[in-house]
Amino acid sequence: MSKPLLLVLGDQLSLSLITLQEAPDNAVVALCEVAEEARYVPHHIHKIGLFLAAMRHFAQALREKGFQVHYSTLDDADNTHSIITEAERIARLYGCNEIRAARPGEWRLWRAMQQRDNPALPWRLLEDERFFTTPDDFSRWANGRKQLRLEYFYREQRKRTGLLMEGDEPAGGKWNFDHDNRQPIKAALEFPDLPHHHHDTLTKAALADAERHFSDHMGSVDNFNLPVTRRQALVDLHHFIDHGLANFGRYQDAISDSAPYLYHSRLSAALNIGLLSPHEVCEAAEQRYYNGDVPINAAEGFIRQVLGWREYVRGLYWTQMPRYKRANQLGFERDLPAFYWNADTDMRCLQRAIQMTIDNSYAHHIQRLMVTGNFALLCGVKPEALCDWYLAVYADASEWVELPNTLGMVLHADGGLMGSKPYCASGKYIDKMSDHCQHCRYSPKQVTGSNACPFNSLYWHFLETHADPLNNNPRMKLIYGSLNRMADEKRHAIRQQAEHFLNQLQTSPGYGKPCHTAGYAQPTSKANKESR
Repeated sequence: MSKPLLLVLGDQLSLSLITLQEAPDNAVVALCEVAEEARYVPHHIHKIGLFLAAMRHFAQALREKGFQVHYSTLDDADNTHSIITEAERIARLYGCNEIRAARPGEWRLWRAMQQRDNPALPWRLLEDERFFTTPDDFSRWANGRKQLRLEYFYREQRKRTGLLMEGDEPAGGKWNFDHDNRQPIKAALEFPDLPHHHHDTLTKAALADAERHFSDHMGSVDNFNLPVTRRQALVDLHHFIDHGLANFGRYQDAISDSAPYLYHSRLSAALNIGLLSPHEVCEAAEQRYYNGDVPINAAEGFIRQVLGWREYVRGLYWTQMPRYKRANQLGFERDLPAFYWNADTDMRCLQRAIQMTIDNSYAHHIQRLMVTGNFALLCGVKPEALCDWYLAVYADASEWVELPNTLGMVLHADGGLMGSKPYCASGKYIDKMSDHCQHCRYSPKQVTGSNACPFNSLYWHFLETHADPLNNNPRMKLIYGSLNRMADEKRHAIRQQAEHFLNQLQTSPGYGKPCHTAGYAQPTSKANKESR
């Protein structure tokens, strides 16, 4: 008779998980806190606290449902601190004769599970069906296509699910209302305050353990306010639907110097660890549109992020790994700028995006793409360095969602598999979409000189450096036309400005470990010091 061990990972905290749905009465459920998973990149302490607290609450919920649960804590003397070996240890402890696991969030774990070869304790691997699509679904959609563009995948998703569909036609008469969702920050805007989540005994103990074991990691548990239970996640969902969704669309690309969240949902961490389902999140937004409470551009823009983009990057990840992780089509070789770990830079947009990340383990998608990401692209930061940073510092970062966004979307390192062109921009874009530049010592209107915004010269330097692979791109024809018409003297001055900046840029091979100083220290303003 089979007696399975059901391994539930920290990003699988859903009662709808297939292993739990198919659990026989004699099954043992295992949840494991292992140091290996917390340290393979230096995860933000909020992220570690989130996983510890949410896993402990979920174990409690499982026991209340009648499951037999074994929970390995970081301090257990017998803990092997590796997911694979710890699951096998627990299975032997309870006399289990197989281990069942749903597809994890990282290819390395999936591969490690597949490679276990012990007939006496086999691993039975199941598809995680909590998403709208499986990797096989995505593979069938991608088969025979020359380009794997989001828009076409998203339209198929709408048709398959019926979300925002009126018969065979999209609600509002268009598939995509992105054109209406690009309004910049405005001084008169007021943003909703987030709900404050109570820390019960389990949460307090989890945060204390995170601080005790990982005090050297980024962040402080003092302002931890992430949802760690299903009930808290639902509070955040309802709060966003009530107070954020109506304005989310039009201001989703705006950037604020002082407000980290604006009208964004901040639901991705709860979604990615399983406290919320993508189905209920999309249906809640859709219902508010049909109730007449929110405009179509808001509902469609939000649903596109979850139904479209989230499923799309997951499909790309699972169908392209492991070769995808090694891609570096533009040949980037620079280590990560050192100030990504401490926000010690006088470039205001970067200082605020990174400081918000340090404070909250959060930055919204435009800060990630067009501030920290754009800067890394223009500086030629190597993909593994930037990918490890994004994976480490954001509470919502699982590799299946982080890697395609960073390697493909931000760095264009996959040669255009995801995006038809690099998302590069000068300081003019940040000036248009944010209120950063008025607080910065650099001017977005100057390209060269001591007060010129570094983004400007870096932008033209990037285009010039990578002209061979990019200048034949139809979407970049106009900008390369401008570059080619530029006077030689101006191009030379821009090149010198950018190369001087890059030569003086401090970089770091890892958390808190500068490897290149070149006699240059980034100046830090009084305001920046106070904010830290």
